[in-house]
Order: sequence, then structure tokens, then C-alpha cells
Amino acid sequence: MTESSRTDAGARTPWFWNDWLRIVYDGGMARPRKFVEEDVVAAARDQFWSAGYAGTSLDDLTAATGLGRGSLYGAFGHKHELFLRALDDYCAATMAGVSADLVDTDASAYQRLVAHVRNMAKSTPAAGRRGCLMAKSAAELGSTDKEVARRVKASMQKYQSLLAGTIAEAQRDRDVDPSVDPDQLALLILTFLRGVEALHEAGYPTARMQGAAEQFLALLPTAG
Repeated sequence: MTESSRTDAGARTPWFWNDWLRIVYDGGMARPRKFVEEDVVAAARDQFWSAGYAGTSLDDLTAATGLGRGSLYGAFGHKHELFLRALDDYCAATMAGVSADLVDTDASAYQRLVAHVRNMAKSTPAAGRRGCLMAKSAAELGSTDKEVARRVKASMQKYQSLLAGTIAEAQRDRDVDPSVDPDQLALLILTFLRGVEALHEAGYPTARMQGAAEQFLALLPTAG
């Protein structure tokens, strides 16, 4: 095989890369190793989620992913780069879930909004009370790591935007007071939901969170 056949000159992509598999060399050994990148990112995400960024060593990552150091460095660079990939993966999945609640249903906008608040209130903490990876990352790194802070802020802004869009639709349906600023009401709801998440993680019983959600919903400015 010639060098020209090994490389796509237009894309300048090495011959041994494709969309799903990367072939890398483990610690200088001549034996290539194959893996699915998404699976590695998911395993790293769970490790960071459980132990935090500072609490996760390179040895922890090799154990979690099943890859050697050379493979991890070759495919993802340093630990920080892999962490950002894992955080991106978590943020995307979380916002997809929010969108599924608020946008991708046949219910009315107000019904979707109410159902989302109730769903969040009844959600139990992840195993081991890992909580929200975005919140944990912001608490640990947000004040010192601009890339982490930017990602978390962007996700929260998208969350607020999804809520605001649903509120505006409910106003057009005459279910929510049309005089209310949808963006401000969205921020209020988002603040409540993030507080629910924190209290869940702190061990508050789900029944109490559901009761609080019903009280909160009763205070929403409905039309009429």
C-alpha cells in the first residue's frame, strides 16, 4: 500500500481513522488496538461522574475504559480533553431528554410544562447519589476552568430557552398569563428545578419533592 493510498489528500485524514473505530498503538507496542469511541467516552464519563475530575487518575481511566495509556493519549489527548468530551456527551444527552419532555410530545404546551416539572420532582438520584454531572463539574471547576464554565452555562441557557419556548406557546394557547415575560418565568422554573436536583442529591425524600412541585405549579401565573 502506497502513502497516497493511505491518506485522503482532500480531507487530510490518516488512513487508519473512520467514523466509528480508531486504530492506535498501546504504549509503543506494535499491536494495534480497536475500540468504539462512543463507548470509551461513556465509560470515562461515568468515572468522572462518580469520582469527580480531581478524584479521577489516569489509572482510573485506563481501568474504566479498558485502554492503555498510549491508546487514551493517542485518541483523546490529555485527561482534560477527555473530560471535556465526556461533559459534552452528558450535556447533549441531558438536553435531549429535556427537549423530549418539552417539545417532542403531542400534549399541549402547558401540559408538557407541568409534566416536566413533575417528572423532575419524582426523579430519584442516580446510583450512589451521583447527582448532575453539570452541577458537580461547575462546583469543582467552574471558577477556574473556562471551558467547563462555558459548557455548563450554554446547557443551562438552552434549558431556559426550551422552557421559555414552551411558556410562550402556552401563552398563545391562553393557558399562561400573556402579560408574563416567558424568559423570566422560564428562569424561575429552571431555578426551582435545579434546587430540586440539589435537594434530591442531599437525600430529601422524593415524596417531599413531589409535594413542593405541586405547590410550585399552583403558583404559576395561569390565564384567567
